[in-house]
Amino acid sequence: MPADEITSVMPRGRTVPVEIFRPLPGADGARRPGVVVIHEIFGLNDDIRRIARRFADEGYVAAVPDLMASGVFVACVLRAAVALRSGHGPAVDELEAVIALLEGRPDVGRVGAVGFCMGGGFALLLGTRQRVGAAGVFYGDVRPRDELARACPLTGGYGERDRLFGPQGRRLIDTLNELGKEHDVRLYPEAGHSYMNQAGHPIMALLTRPLMHVAYDAEAAEDSWRRMLAFFARHLGTG
Repeated sequence: MPADEITSVMPRGRTVPVEIFRPLPGADGARRPGVVVIHEIFGLNDDIRRIARRFADEGYVAAVPDLMASGVFVACVLRAAVALRSGHGPAVDELEAVIALLEGRPDVGRVGAVGFCMGGGFALLLGTRQRVGAAGVFYGDVRPRDELARACPLTGGYGERDRLFGPQGRRLIDTLNELGKEHDVRLYPEAGHSYMNQAGHPIMALLTRPLMHVAYDAEAAEDSWRRMLAFFARHLGTG
């Protein structure tokens, strides 16, 4: 599933590849909404490309950075984890550079973000920094209450069978409700971790099954797509 363009950002001197997936050109020539698609801890793969292509088919310009492309994989994971926990660091700068890349394109209007697991945590972080018009947060780490008070409109989902991240999803929903923040984040009782992703990750699924129940769930995934596209249409519009 090849990208339509391949480019890069280099905010700290480290080159981060970015794949761009474009919608078919419209007859009206209007700008399209943009979305940064942030991968799981495993890095950019064909499953994330599938998700980006689906966004493009729905009329979005989707940008997919590979945060694990440079250096030793374990070091990249640790660097990303530290940046996610602290709220700043190279990975955050790189994602904000991708947002700026989309914002600078003449064919892009408002920009959102969506992420999965580690990527979901980063999407939420970007949303609390008000760097995007809306964010899709799927089974990612939750930010502190004071940060959530500044969050942009949020959509997303968590699987209740995921005993590690499911409770974080409940806490996120409860906190957003208490704060009066606009959101459409839901818990899916029959889903586990990574329910939106079809890559499989069989070793991870086996090792973490009693805790996380890693598996694609078509019903929860399609409902999440329906909700997310409707939510993004309201907040990102058509450019």
